[in-house]
Amino acid sequence: MKGGGVASDELSRTFGALADPTRRRLLGHLLEGPATVTALAEPIALTLAAVSKHLRVLEEAGLVRRERNGQYRPVLLDVRPLQAVSQWLRDYEAFFQRSFDALEEHLATGARIPPPPDPHDKERRRS
Repeated sequence: MKGGGVASDELSRTFGALADPTRRRLLGHLLEGPATVTALAEPIALTLAAVSKHLRVLEEAGLVRRERNGQYRPVLLDVRPLQAVSQWLRDYEAFFQRSFDALEEHLATGARIPPPPDPHDKERRRS
C-alpha cells in the first residue's frame, strides 16, 4: 500500500504544516529566496514571536531550515517534503486518470447511464 509507514508520518507533518494559510504564505515568501524572521513578519503584519512559532512548525515538517551567518540568520525553503507530497499526489492522479479513461471508453461505446430511480414513483418501489 502506498503512503504507509515512515513516509506517511512525514506526509502528515507536511500536510499539517501546510494546512495553515499563514504558513503557506510564509513559504510563498521564501520562494523568492532566504529571508530573516523580521523580513517575513513585515508583509503579513504578525509579531516576530508569532512568525517564529509558525516557522517552528515548518521546520519540524522539514519545509524550512535556519542558518547562522554571523548576525544574519536567514530562513531557507527546503523543497524535499514538497517533492514527497507531489509524488503522493501523482499516485492519486494516475488512479483518477485511469478511472476517467475507463469512463471515456465506456461512453464512447454509446452506452448510456440509466437515470436514478424516482423516489416518488410508488409503482417502481413495489416491484
